[in-house]
Amino acid sequence: MHPHRKLVIGSIDEETRCNHYHSEVDRVAIKFKCCNTYYPCYKCHDENTNHPVERWRIDERNIQAILCGSCGSELTIDEYMNHPTACFKCHASFNIHCRNHYHLYFER
Repeated sequence: MHPHRKLVIGSIDEETRCNHYHSEVDRVAIKFKCCNTYYPCYKCHDENTNHPVERWRIDERNIQAILCGSCGSELTIDEYMNHPTACFKCHASFNIHCRNHYHLYFER
């Protein structure tokens, strides 16, 4: 494990992939507001908790709640949403289809 890497519950590899999403570009973990814990996806959260997901509010988009599984950088929600195809720090590719799940994590 990288020394700077945060604990990600449900992760199966060093780049935060999980059993549900494990392609080359699936390297983002999300800190869930409800439990202040990083999970690779909402399915991992649901399998490991007994509470509903609390979404990040629009006025909380400046909070670091996204973890790049490649470099370990914590990104703000805004940084992630403004750069959905790659980490703007290390340029590792992200799964563009994750934006289809934004409504599960972030208020619109």
